[in-house]
Amino acid sequence: MSNIEVSGKVTMLGQLQSGEGKNGTWVRQDLIIETDDQFPKKLCLSCWGDKAAEAKSFATGEKIKASVNLESREFNGRWYTDVRVWKFDKIGTSSSPAVQSAQQASPFEDFATQDSGGDLPF
Repeated sequence: MSNIEVSGKVTMLGQLQSGEGKNGTWVRQDLIIETDDQFPKKLCLSCWGDKAAEAKSFATGEKIKASVNLESREFNGRWYTDVRVWKFDKIGTSSSPAVQSAQQASPFEDFATQDSGGDLPF
């Protein structure tokens, strides 16, 4: 299955969950986002391990983009699906200094902010 990206505004953080499994201690944090679509949808994103700590750093109302994988499993004749996060990005911020410096040194002018004196450029 290909990777899926979802984006939206953080609306709620779930309760941090932890326990012991056959592979050792596990930690899970659920994060609820609301999409910016014409008909917004709420999605529950499951964050495991180190992504659980990262999910706790997001504030309500903050816009994020998450790369997720869908996983389903059967238990007692019923199917359950998880939307598991493997990467987060804050929308509107850049973590790369090279991208930031390229944005600051843009050769293009912002024509909307220039005072043209009411004359059209054509």
